[in-house]
Amino acid sequence: MRVKNASRLRYQSAQSACHASASVHRQPVTHVWLQPSLNKDYRIKHNQSIGNSQQGASTLLLALFVIAILVTATIAILLGHQLGYQRGYHALKTETEQATINSKEATNELKDLRISHKVLTNQVATAKQELTISLANLDDLRQKQQALKVDNRQTSQLNDLYAEVIAEQGGMPLQVLGAKIDPLPENAFEYGFDVGMLSEDGLAKSLKVTLTLQDKDNFVDVPLDPARYAIEGIVRIRGRFVMPNGFKPLQVKLSLEAGDEQIEQLYDWKLGNMVDSMPLSLMDLPEVDQSPIEP
Repeated sequence: MRVKNASRLRYQSAQSACHASASVHRQPVTHVWLQPSLNKDYRIKHNQSIGNSQQGASTLLLALFVIAILVTATIAILLGHQLGYQRGYHALKTETEQATINSKEATNELKDLRISHKVLTNQVATAKQELTISLANLDDLRQKQQALKVDNRQTSQLNDLYAEVIAEQGGMPLQVLGAKIDPLPENAFEYGFDVGMLSEDGLAKSLKVTLTLQDKDNFVDVPLDPARYAIEGIVRIRGRFVMPNGFKPLQVKLSLEAGDEQIEQLYDWKLGNMVDSMPLSLMDLPEVDQSPIEP
């Protein structure tokens, strides 16, 4: 419609300007002015169509780009959320497991502490009982010790009385009250002699002791430590010696000398039965027995 209106306007202008030539050139003028208009409109429409197409493509590309960004962001958010969730879950799971382990260890330690507490409580109770028993035994020992002191004083007093009576009656001559020789390990022997003497004046005298081992042809003096004693009543002579290798005594001679008195006592060498409880070494032997020797 726009093309036809423009042709009519142009045609009327040409007819009013030159009427004579209008009839001759009507058709060419119309053709000349109509063709450029049509081309121009076509180009305008074509350009508009191309522009609209380009604008639509740009819009589509922009929309696709935005959608891609949104999809990528959504995927990234989902992946980040998934990874964060997994990491958090594993971390929480690890912490929970560690807390469970720590709780079990704490429970076991608490049980051990309770057991240790019970053991210590029992030990304390036992220690208290032992302490009570020890104190009771100590008190009993003190009482017995006190009783022994009293008995010793009484015995000493009685012995002094007997010594005075014996001294007034002329004293007690030098004599052997008991003798023994016992075998020991490693070819050793233990000797013991109880000797009694009380002089007329009641004073202590120096006692010299000699011990000799004899066979048919030889004799061996046994070294005594000590070899001298102060005798005022009863003296207990004790010691040990080692028999010389290859020497087999037949007799033992004990020589005593105190003041103006001298005596010699011969004993046959006899070995008794083997003692089952005898130690294997001299180092394991106890101290020499100081108990009185039975006659």
